[in-house]
Amino acid sequence: MIFLYLFYTFCKIGLFGFGGGYAMLSMIQGEVVTRYGWISAGEFTDIVAISQMTPGPIGINSATYVGYTAVINAGYSEGWALLGSFMATFAVVLPSFILMIAISRFFLKYKHHPMVEAVFKGLRPAVVGLLAAAALVLMNAENFGDYHTDVHRFIISTAIFLVTFIGTRKYKLNPILMIVLCGAAGFLLYQ
Repeated sequence: MIFLYLFYTFCKIGLFGFGGGYAMLSMIQGEVVTRYGWISAGEFTDIVAISQMTPGPIGINSATYVGYTAVINAGYSEGWALLGSFMATFAVVLPSFILMIAISRFFLKYKHHPMVEAVFKGLRPAVVGLLAAAALVLMNAENFGDYHTDVHRFIISTAIFLVTFIGTRKYKLNPILMIVLCGAAGFLLYQ
């Protein structure tokens, strides 16, 4: 039964997840953690971290890992988990694939039409909002710690976040370098 829910959930996310993978993260978290409880918030955070480090779009990578983890957490074997992984990945890609085939013929012809331009002007703020929601979803106790219970972890996590933000935003440092440095800092500081 979980396979049908995985397909339905990720098909819906793929259909309404405008703005790419980062915009999908808040939708994925809302469905798989909050609504269905297939995975915990900590597992979701780990999945996002792995999805960012592996090649490919983050939304598809997240769907793949969530499908696998959700089926394992439901008590199925690894063989069934691979099917869950495939099901979630296929479902998140399917709506975009169908829509791109359907509209690609017409987009080039009508992209300068006022109605089409108006739709895209309306989608831009929604995409920014979804990206902001994805960032806020990841600013939780699993990532930063709780200030009241573990001040040390909270301060270290906040410092790593600020250094990374400033390094990539202001100084245009390579994001891969920042991932490696932050991973090393986390390893050394949380021992």
